[in-house]
Order: sequence, then C-alpha cells, then structure tokens
Amino acid sequence: MVAGSVVVGYPGDEFVCTHDHHVCGDECLSFRLAPELVQTLVDGTATSAAKVWRAGCVPPLPELMVLGELAQASAGNRSDVGIDEVGVLFAARFVDVVSGRVRNVLPATASDRRRAVAAALWLDEHSHAPIDLEAAATEAGLSAFHFLRLFARVIGVTPHQYLVRSRLRHAARLLADDARSVTDIALDVGFGDLSNFVRTFRKAAGVSPRDFRRAAKGDRKILQARLALPLLG
Repeated sequence: MVAGSVVVGYPGDEFVCTHDHHVCGDECLSFRLAPELVQTLVDGTATSAAKVWRAGCVPPLPELMVLGELAQASAGNRSDVGIDEVGVLFAARFVDVVSGRVRNVLPATASDRRRAVAAALWLDEHSHAPIDLEAAATEAGLSAFHFLRLFARVIGVTPHQYLVRSRLRHAARLLADDARSVTDIALDVGFGDLSNFVRTFRKAAGVSPRDFRRAAKGDRKILQARLALPLLG
C-alpha cells in the first residue's frame, strides 16, 4: 500500500494488511460501518452490495484522497466537521466511485426544510451535551446518511459544524455576561477540553476567550487592534 490507498474489509472475509508503517508521518485511519448504513449507501446502485464492499484494496484516487485528508484533520481536531460525518461522506463517495453511480441532488422540499430547522433547534437546545451524528439522525427520524445530506443541503453546514457554532455562540454569551472561569464555560457549553475550545474560539472570533471577555467588559484596545488588521482577500 501507498499513501491514499483504501483497504475495504467485508464481514466474514479475512485479510492481512502488509503495509509497513514508517516512523515519520505515516498514519492509517479506519471506519467501521453499521450494517444499516452499508445497505443505505448501496441502495439504488446497479452494482451489488457484495461487489462494492469486496473491492479489496483501492488505489489512491483523488475522489477519496481529499476526503481522507479531511478525516485525518477531523480526527486531529483540526476541522469542525465531525469525524463520524466524514466517515459517512467517505463511505458514500467510495460507493459512488466503485459502482460508477452519480447521485442526483434533489431540491429541498418544504417538509425537508421544516425537518432540518427542527433538527437545528434541537441541536441548539442540547448543544451542551455530547451529540453525535447517529443521535441527531435518530431524533430526526432518518438514517445518518440521509440526515447528513438533508441537513447540509437545507442549513448549509453539517450537523456537527452547526453544533460547534452553537456551542461557540453560547460560550460568547457566557464570556460576556458570566463570571465563571473560561475552563468552566468551555465544559458547560459542551467542549471536551479547554485547548480545543480556545483554539476553536480564537479561530472564530479572532481573539482568545480571555481577550473576548475583556473586550466585552469595555477594553477598547482589543477591538481597536482587531479593526486595525488588514482585511484578507
């Protein structure tokens, strides 16, 4: 195997990966797909499910390599797309590439929009809790794959991206109005650790949570420093 290759395992089949792992920068990422998701992804394909999932080793393909890199970024907390979302997207793209299927993107109906908005409101209300794609899809009454597609099509971001932004919004409100520590606020709004919260908040706000709090309390120098920065393309 070389960088960007994909190994596909099928239930009941035995295989051995002879890939030699090197010390510097060599990583593998694996996903285990639920049987229901596997069936959902191959429904409507001209190729049988067994043939798709018994592809064995797939060589480096640009259609999969870019999503593989996104998955690595998500696994390393360098992306606001959920690792479970990337797993579903990667598996769906794999099925399309192997089977040669082209998925038709249908316009969202009024019912789709209502369901997506209801899901977004539910995510916002429960954003302090640990929520994954499966839990949100179950609440919406859809499979993980169909929920991810519907939500992203209507709302414009994935469920996890919306969840992170909801947590950031709640955090900003607490930083401005509450005296609790930054660590307590990070944990209260749903971030699992302080470093991830600080990094994500800084990326969104352009300042650290502490500086945001100082600006909210009237420190004009912080806002003036931000306004003085040149706008980027």
